[in-house]
Amino acid sequence: MLDESPKSATGYLALVDGTIYASPTEAPIAGGVVLIQDEKIAAVARRTQVQVPSTAQVLDCSGGTITAGFWNNHVHFFERKWANAAEIPAAELSRQIQDMVTRYGFTSVFDLSSMWENTRRLRERIELGELPGPTIRTTGEGLIPPGAVPSEAVLGVLGVMNFPAPEIADASQATAAARKLLEKGVDGIKLFASSPRSTPLPESAIRAAVYEAHKAGKPVFVHPNSGADVLTAVRAGVDIVAHTTPYSGDWDRSILTTMQERKVALIPTLKIWLEFMRHDRMSAQEKAAKAETGQLRAWVDAGGTVLFGTDVSYINYDPSDEYALMAEAGMSFRQILASLTTAPAERFGDSKRGRIAPGLQADLVVLKGDPARNIRALASVQQTVRAGRIIYRASD
Repeated sequence: MLDESPKSATGYLALVDGTIYASPTEAPIAGGVVLIQDEKIAAVARRTQVQVPSTAQVLDCSGGTITAGFWNNHVHFFERKWANAAEIPAAELSRQIQDMVTRYGFTSVFDLSSMWENTRRLRERIELGELPGPTIRTTGEGLIPPGAVPSEAVLGVLGVMNFPAPEIADASQATAAARKLLEKGVDGIKLFASSPRSTPLPESAIRAAVYEAHKAGKPVFVHPNSGADVLTAVRAGVDIVAHTTPYSGDWDRSILTTMQERKVALIPTLKIWLEFMRHDRMSAQEKAAKAETGQLRAWVDAGGTVLFGTDVSYINYDPSDEYALMAEAGMSFRQILASLTTAPAERFGDSKRGRIAPGLQADLVVLKGDPARNIRALASVQQTVRAGRIIYRASD
Protein backbone atom coordinates (compact mmCIF):
# COMPACT_ATOMS: atom_id res chain seq x y z
CA MET A 1 0.00 0.00 0.00
CA LEU A 2 1.04 3.60 -0.57
CA ASP A 3 2.15 5.66 2.41
CA GLU A 4 -0.26 8.54 2.88
CA SER A 5 1.43 10.23 5.84
CA PRO A 6 2.64 13.77 5.12
CA LYS A 7 6.31 14.62 5.19
CA SER A 8 7.51 16.75 8.08
CA ALA A 9 7.48 20.49 7.57
CA THR A 10 11.28 20.52 7.42
CA GLY A 11 11.39 17.74 4.82
CA TYR A 12 13.22 15.27 7.09
CA LEU A 13 12.64 11.53 7.10
CA ALA A 14 14.67 9.27 9.42
CA LEU A 15 15.02 5.50 9.08
CA VAL A 16 16.23 4.41 12.51
CA ASP A 17 17.57 1.31 14.27
CA GLY A 18 17.93 -0.93 11.23
CA THR A 19 21.02 -2.77 10.02
CA ILE A 20 22.34 -0.64 7.16
CA TYR A 21 24.24 -1.98 4.15
CA ALA A 22 25.49 1.30 2.71
CA SER A 23 27.03 -0.66 -0.16
CA PRO A 24 27.79 -4.31 -0.93
CA THR A 25 31.44 -3.88 0.05
CA GLU A 26 31.11 -1.99 3.35
CA ALA A 27 30.62 -3.50 6.79
CA PRO A 28 27.00 -3.26 7.95
CA ILE A 29 26.02 -0.60 10.46
CA ALA A 30 23.97 -2.19 13.24
CA GLY A 31 21.35 0.02 14.86
CA GLY A 32 22.01 2.74 12.34
CA VAL A 33 20.18 5.78 11.03
CA VAL A 34 19.66 7.05 7.51
CA LEU A 35 18.61 10.69 7.67
CA ILE A 36 16.93 12.08 4.57
CA GLN A 37 16.27 15.72 3.81
CA ASP A 38 13.92 16.29 0.89
CA GLU A 39 15.20 14.02 -1.92
CA LYS A 40 18.76 13.50 -0.70
CA ILE A 41 20.52 11.44 1.94
CA ALA A 42 21.78 13.81 4.63
CA ALA A 43 23.57 11.34 6.91
CA VAL A 44 24.18 7.64 7.49
CA ALA A 45 25.81 6.38 10.67
CA ARG A 46 25.22 4.69 14.03
CA ARG A 47 22.28 5.93 16.06
CA THR A 48 24.54 7.72 18.54
CA GLN A 49 26.29 9.63 15.73
CA VAL A 50 23.27 11.21 14.08
CA GLN A 51 21.12 14.00 15.48
CA VAL A 52 17.60 13.33 14.25
CA PRO A 53 15.59 16.59 14.10
CA SER A 54 12.57 16.62 16.39
CA THR A 55 10.41 17.53 13.41
CA ALA A 56 11.46 14.53 11.33
CA GLN A 57 9.10 11.77 10.26
CA VAL A 58 10.62 8.66 11.89
CA LEU A 59 10.39 5.08 10.64
CA ASP A 60 11.29 2.43 13.20
CA CYS A 61 13.34 -0.19 11.29
CA SER A 62 14.22 -2.34 14.32
CA GLY A 63 14.96 -5.92 13.29
CA GLY A 64 15.09 -4.91 9.64
CA THR A 65 17.71 -4.21 7.00
CA ILE A 66 18.21 -0.99 5.02
CA THR A 67 19.85 -0.99 1.59
CA ALA A 68 20.00 1.26 -1.43
CA GLY A 69 16.99 1.04 -3.74
CA PHE A 70 16.93 -1.99 -6.01
CA TRP A 71 17.17 -2.06 -9.80
CA ASN A 72 15.31 -4.60 -11.94
CA ASN A 73 17.20 -4.39 -15.22
CA HIS A 74 14.86 -6.57 -17.27
CA VAL A 75 11.16 -5.74 -17.16
CA HIS A 76 8.50 -5.27 -19.83
CA PHE A 77 5.56 -2.89 -19.80
CA PHE A 78 3.80 -4.75 -22.59
CA GLU A 79 1.13 -6.71 -20.76
CA ARG A 80 -2.40 -5.73 -21.76
CA LYS A 81 -2.84 -4.04 -18.38
CA TRP A 82 -0.44 -1.27 -19.47
CA ALA A 83 -2.25 -0.44 -22.73
CA ASN A 84 -3.36 3.21 -23.04
CA ALA A 85 -1.26 4.18 -20.03
CA ALA A 86 -2.18 7.82 -20.56
CA GLU A 87 -5.85 7.06 -19.87
CA ILE A 88 -5.71 4.58 -16.96
CA PRO A 89 -6.93 6.25 -13.73
CA ALA A 90 -3.95 7.17 -11.54
CA ALA A 91 -5.17 5.09 -8.58
CA GLU A 92 -5.47 1.94 -10.70
CA LEU A 93 -2.14 2.51 -12.43
CA SER A 94 -0.51 3.04 -9.02
CA ARG A 95 -1.79 -0.33 -7.85
CA GLN A 96 -0.43 -2.04 -10.94
CA ILE A 97 3.01 -0.48 -10.51
CA GLN A 98 3.02 -1.41 -6.84
CA ASP A 99 2.04 -5.00 -7.59
CA MET A 100 4.81 -5.48 -10.14
CA VAL A 101 7.62 -3.21 -8.99
CA THR A 102 7.61 -1.09 -5.85
CA ARG A 103 6.35 -3.72 -3.40
CA TYR A 104 9.60 -5.59 -4.11
CA GLY A 105 11.87 -2.61 -3.50
CA PHE A 106 12.55 -1.66 -7.11
CA THR A 107 13.15 2.06 -7.38
CA SER A 108 14.72 1.83 -10.87
CA VAL A 109 13.79 -0.42 -13.78
CA PHE A 110 14.98 -0.92 -17.35
CA ASP A 111 12.20 -1.89 -19.73
CA LEU A 112 13.69 -4.08 -22.47
CA SER A 113 11.13 -3.82 -25.26
CA SER A 114 7.66 -2.37 -25.15
CA MET A 115 5.65 0.18 -27.09
CA TRP A 116 7.77 3.33 -26.79
CA GLU A 117 4.97 5.89 -26.85
CA ASN A 118 2.96 4.02 -24.22
CA THR A 119 5.89 3.43 -21.85
CA ARG A 120 7.04 7.02 -22.35
CA ARG A 121 3.62 8.23 -21.20
CA LEU A 122 3.72 5.93 -18.16
CA ARG A 123 7.13 7.35 -17.25
CA GLU A 124 5.93 10.92 -17.71
CA ARG A 125 2.99 10.41 -15.37
CA ILE A 126 5.36 9.15 -12.66
CA GLU A 127 7.87 11.94 -13.16
CA LEU A 128 5.13 14.58 -13.11
CA GLY A 129 4.00 13.28 -9.72
CA GLU A 130 0.62 11.95 -10.83
CA LEU A 131 1.42 8.61 -9.24
CA PRO A 132 4.28 6.99 -7.30
CA GLY A 133 6.64 4.71 -9.16
CA PRO A 134 10.21 3.87 -10.10
CA THR A 135 12.67 5.59 -12.37
CA ILE A 136 11.97 4.01 -15.76
CA ARG A 137 14.50 3.54 -18.53
CA THR A 138 13.33 1.89 -21.74
CA THR A 139 14.58 0.63 -25.08
CA GLY A 140 11.20 1.08 -26.71
CA GLU A 141 10.42 -1.58 -29.29
CA GLY A 142 13.05 -4.29 -29.66
CA LEU A 143 14.68 -4.93 -33.04
CA ILE A 144 13.81 -8.41 -34.31
CA PRO A 145 14.58 -10.75 -37.22
CA PRO A 146 11.89 -10.81 -39.94
CA GLY A 147 8.92 -12.97 -38.97
CA ALA A 148 10.00 -13.36 -35.36
CA VAL A 149 6.86 -11.96 -33.71
CA PRO A 150 4.54 -14.74 -32.46
CA SER A 151 1.01 -14.91 -33.83
CA GLU A 152 -1.69 -12.69 -32.38
CA ALA A 153 -3.28 -15.79 -30.83
CA VAL A 154 -0.05 -16.68 -28.99
CA LEU A 155 0.41 -13.10 -27.80
CA GLY A 156 -3.15 -13.18 -26.52
CA VAL A 157 -2.49 -16.30 -24.46
CA LEU A 158 0.65 -14.65 -23.06
CA GLY A 159 -1.33 -11.53 -22.16
CA VAL A 160 0.91 -9.33 -24.31
CA MET A 161 -0.15 -6.31 -26.35
CA ASN A 162 0.20 -6.74 -30.09
CA PHE A 163 2.40 -3.87 -31.25
CA PRO A 164 4.67 -3.44 -34.27
CA ALA A 165 8.35 -4.22 -33.67
CA PRO A 166 10.97 -3.11 -36.20
CA GLU A 167 12.10 -6.06 -38.33
CA ILE A 168 15.69 -5.93 -39.53
CA ALA A 169 17.51 -8.28 -41.88
CA ASP A 170 20.70 -6.39 -42.70
CA ALA A 171 22.97 -3.57 -41.59
CA SER A 172 21.13 -0.80 -43.42
CA GLN A 173 17.79 -1.75 -41.87
CA ALA A 174 19.41 -2.04 -38.44
CA THR A 175 20.95 1.42 -38.80
CA ALA A 176 17.66 3.00 -39.82
CA ALA A 177 15.61 1.29 -37.09
CA ALA A 178 18.09 2.05 -34.30
CA ARG A 179 18.49 5.66 -35.41
CA LYS A 180 14.72 6.17 -35.47
CA LEU A 181 14.32 4.88 -31.91
CA LEU A 182 17.26 6.90 -30.63
CA GLU A 183 15.87 10.08 -32.17
CA LYS A 184 12.62 9.45 -30.28
CA GLY A 185 14.56 9.42 -27.00
CA VAL A 186 14.94 5.79 -25.93
CA ASP A 187 17.53 4.94 -23.28
CA GLY A 188 19.06 1.96 -25.07
CA ILE A 189 18.58 -0.52 -27.90
CA LYS A 190 17.32 -4.11 -27.53
CA LEU A 191 18.11 -6.76 -30.13
CA PHE A 192 16.55 -10.20 -30.43
CA ALA A 193 19.39 -12.25 -31.90
CA SER A 194 17.32 -15.13 -33.21
CA SER A 195 13.92 -16.79 -33.20
CA PRO A 196 12.56 -20.28 -33.85
CA ARG A 197 10.44 -18.66 -36.57
CA SER A 198 13.24 -16.94 -38.51
CA THR A 199 16.92 -16.85 -39.35
CA PRO A 200 19.28 -15.23 -36.82
CA LEU A 201 20.34 -11.62 -37.16
CA PRO A 202 23.63 -11.37 -39.08
CA GLU A 203 26.56 -10.00 -37.10
CA SER A 204 26.73 -7.05 -39.47
CA ALA A 205 23.19 -5.99 -38.52
CA ILE A 206 23.95 -6.24 -34.80
CA ARG A 207 27.16 -4.28 -35.30
CA ALA A 208 25.31 -1.54 -37.19
CA ALA A 209 22.72 -1.12 -34.42
CA VAL A 210 25.50 -1.08 -31.81
CA TYR A 211 27.32 1.64 -33.72
CA GLU A 212 24.26 3.91 -33.74
CA ALA A 213 23.53 3.33 -30.05
CA HIS A 214 27.10 3.89 -28.92
CA LYS A 215 27.33 7.03 -31.05
CA ALA A 216 24.39 8.32 -29.00
CA GLY A 217 25.97 7.13 -25.72
CA LYS A 218 23.33 4.43 -25.15
CA PRO A 219 23.76 0.76 -24.15
CA VAL A 220 22.75 -2.23 -26.27
CA PHE A 221 21.04 -5.34 -24.88
CA VAL A 222 20.71 -8.67 -26.65
CA HIS A 223 18.22 -11.49 -26.16
CA PRO A 224 20.12 -14.66 -27.15
CA ASN A 225 18.73 -18.16 -27.56
CA SER A 226 22.03 -20.03 -27.70
CA GLY A 227 25.68 -19.78 -26.87
CA ALA A 228 26.31 -19.02 -30.55
CA ASP A 229 23.97 -16.03 -30.30
CA VAL A 230 25.88 -14.77 -27.28
CA LEU A 231 29.23 -15.06 -29.04
CA THR A 232 28.00 -13.34 -32.21
CA ALA A 233 26.37 -10.48 -30.31
CA VAL A 234 29.31 -9.89 -27.99
CA ARG A 235 31.73 -9.85 -30.92
CA ALA A 236 29.46 -7.27 -32.55
CA GLY A 237 29.79 -5.01 -29.50
CA VAL A 238 26.64 -5.41 -27.39
CA ASP A 239 26.94 -4.28 -23.78
CA ILE A 240 24.50 -6.51 -21.89
CA VAL A 241 23.48 -10.12 -22.47
CA ALA A 242 19.89 -10.19 -21.28
CA HIS A 243 19.50 -13.94 -20.62
CA THR A 244 21.35 -17.13 -19.90
CA THR A 245 20.75 -19.81 -22.56
CA PRO A 246 19.93 -23.08 -20.73
CA TYR A 247 18.89 -24.97 -23.87
CA SER A 248 22.42 -24.72 -25.28
CA GLY A 249 24.30 -26.35 -22.38
CA ASP A 250 27.51 -25.04 -20.83
CA TRP A 251 29.12 -21.91 -22.23
CA ASP A 252 32.56 -22.82 -23.52
CA ARG A 253 35.74 -20.93 -22.79
CA SER A 254 35.56 -18.89 -26.02
CA ILE A 255 32.21 -17.41 -24.98
CA LEU A 256 33.33 -16.52 -21.46
CA THR A 257 36.68 -15.13 -22.65
CA THR A 258 35.05 -12.96 -25.29
CA MET A 259 32.52 -11.67 -22.76
CA GLN A 260 35.36 -10.83 -20.38
CA GLU A 261 37.43 -9.09 -23.05
CA ARG A 262 34.47 -6.97 -24.16
CA LYS A 263 33.48 -6.18 -20.56
CA VAL A 264 29.83 -7.08 -21.06
CA ALA A 265 27.34 -7.59 -18.24
CA LEU A 266 24.94 -10.51 -17.83
CA ILE A 267 21.30 -10.46 -16.70
CA PRO A 268 20.73 -14.14 -15.82
CA THR A 269 16.88 -14.33 -15.67
CA LEU A 270 17.02 -17.84 -14.20
CA LYS A 271 13.45 -18.25 -13.01
CA ILE A 272 11.77 -17.55 -16.32
CA TRP A 273 13.16 -20.64 -18.02
CA LEU A 274 11.83 -22.90 -15.29
CA GLU A 275 8.46 -21.16 -15.57
CA PHE A 276 8.40 -21.86 -19.30
CA MET A 277 9.34 -25.50 -18.68
CA ARG A 278 6.88 -26.19 -15.89
CA HIS A 279 4.87 -28.52 -18.17
CA ASP A 280 7.95 -30.53 -19.19
CA ARG A 281 9.34 -33.65 -17.56
CA MET A 282 11.22 -33.17 -14.32
CA SER A 283 14.42 -34.47 -15.91
CA ALA A 284 14.24 -31.74 -18.56
CA GLN A 285 13.62 -29.08 -15.94
CA GLU A 286 16.55 -30.29 -13.88
CA LYS A 287 18.81 -30.28 -16.93
CA ALA A 288 17.86 -26.70 -17.76
CA ALA A 289 18.34 -25.56 -14.16
CA LYS A 290 21.79 -27.13 -14.06
CA ALA A 291 22.75 -25.50 -17.36
CA GLU A 292 21.59 -21.98 -16.48
CA THR A 293 23.06 -21.96 -12.99
CA GLY A 294 26.26 -23.42 -14.44
CA GLN A 295 26.49 -20.59 -16.96
CA LEU A 296 25.99 -18.01 -14.22
CA ARG A 297 28.47 -19.73 -11.92
CA ALA A 298 31.11 -19.78 -14.66
CA TRP A 299 30.54 -16.09 -15.38
CA VAL A 300 30.78 -15.09 -11.72
CA ASP A 301 33.90 -17.24 -11.25
CA ALA A 302 35.41 -15.40 -14.21
CA GLY A 303 34.82 -12.10 -12.43
CA GLY A 304 31.99 -11.01 -14.72
CA THR A 305 29.46 -8.28 -13.95
CA VAL A 306 25.93 -9.43 -13.10
CA LEU A 307 22.86 -7.20 -13.27
CA PHE A 308 19.67 -8.34 -11.58
CA GLY A 309 16.65 -8.87 -13.81
CA THR A 310 13.66 -11.16 -14.01
CA ASP A 311 12.06 -10.52 -17.44
CA VAL A 312 9.00 -9.68 -15.39
CA SER A 313 5.75 -9.71 -17.37
CA TYR A 314 5.70 -13.34 -18.45
CA ILE A 315 6.12 -14.67 -14.92
CA ASN A 316 4.94 -14.17 -11.36
CA TYR A 317 6.21 -10.83 -10.11
CA ASP A 318 7.75 -12.15 -6.86
CA PRO A 319 11.57 -12.17 -7.33
CA SER A 320 12.36 -14.41 -4.33
CA ASP A 321 12.90 -17.53 -6.49
CA GLU A 322 15.33 -15.57 -8.67
CA TYR A 323 17.35 -14.65 -5.59
CA ALA A 324 17.38 -18.29 -4.47
CA LEU A 325 18.52 -19.52 -7.89
CA MET A 326 21.31 -16.95 -8.00
CA ALA A 327 22.45 -18.19 -4.61
CA GLU A 328 22.34 -21.79 -5.91
CA ALA A 329 24.64 -20.65 -8.70
CA GLY A 330 27.17 -19.64 -6.05
CA MET A 331 26.50 -15.93 -5.72
CA SER A 332 26.88 -14.57 -2.20
CA PHE A 333 24.45 -12.15 -0.58
CA ARG A 334 26.83 -9.27 -1.24
CA GLN A 335 27.24 -10.24 -4.91
CA ILE A 336 23.48 -10.40 -5.35
CA LEU A 337 23.12 -7.06 -3.55
CA ALA A 338 25.69 -5.57 -5.95
CA SER A 339 23.65 -6.84 -8.92
CA LEU A 340 20.67 -4.95 -7.49
CA THR A 341 22.44 -1.69 -6.61
CA THR A 342 26.01 -0.67 -7.41
CA ALA A 343 26.51 -2.75 -10.57
CA PRO A 344 23.59 -1.23 -12.53
CA ALA A 345 24.28 2.26 -11.21
CA GLU A 346 27.85 1.98 -12.49
CA ARG A 347 26.88 0.28 -15.77
CA PHE A 348 24.31 2.94 -16.65
CA GLY A 349 26.33 5.88 -15.38
CA ASP A 350 23.94 6.87 -12.59
CA SER A 351 26.24 8.17 -9.86
CA LYS A 352 23.28 9.51 -7.82
CA ARG A 353 22.09 6.01 -6.95
CA GLY A 354 23.30 2.55 -5.93
CA ARG A 355 24.74 3.35 -2.49
CA ILE A 356 23.67 4.99 0.78
CA ALA A 357 25.88 8.02 1.26
CA PRO A 358 25.38 11.73 2.03
CA GLY A 359 24.46 13.72 -1.06
CA LEU A 360 23.07 10.79 -3.05
CA GLN A 361 19.43 10.45 -4.00
CA ALA A 362 17.37 8.88 -1.25
CA ASP A 363 16.32 5.69 -3.04
CA LEU A 364 16.14 3.07 -0.28
CA VAL A 365 14.61 -0.26 0.70
CA VAL A 366 13.69 -1.41 4.20
CA LEU A 367 13.53 -5.21 4.48
CA LYS A 368 11.74 -7.13 7.20
CA GLY A 369 14.54 -9.62 7.80
CA ASP A 370 18.23 -10.21 7.18
CA PRO A 371 19.08 -11.25 3.61
CA ALA A 372 22.61 -12.10 4.68
CA ARG A 373 21.04 -15.04 6.55
CA ASN A 374 18.12 -15.77 4.22
CA ILE A 375 18.48 -14.51 0.65
CA ARG A 376 14.72 -14.62 0.11
CA ALA A 377 14.41 -11.78 2.61
CA LEU A 378 15.42 -9.49 -0.27
CA ALA A 379 11.81 -9.82 -1.42
CA SER A 380 10.33 -9.15 2.04
CA VAL A 381 9.99 -5.39 1.72
CA GLN A 382 8.63 -3.23 4.52
CA GLN A 383 9.06 0.16 2.83
CA THR A 384 10.29 1.42 -0.52
CA VAL A 385 11.58 4.99 -0.65
CA ARG A 386 12.25 6.87 -3.86
CA ALA A 387 13.71 10.39 -3.83
CA GLY A 388 12.92 10.68 -0.12
CA ARG A 389 9.27 9.73 -0.49
CA ILE A 390 7.74 6.49 0.76
CA ILE A 391 6.15 4.97 -2.34
CA TYR A 392 5.32 1.60 -0.77
CA ARG A 393 4.59 0.50 2.78
CA ALA A 394 3.69 -3.12 3.59
CA SER A 395 0.47 -3.80 5.41
CA ASP A 396 1.06 -5.03 8.97
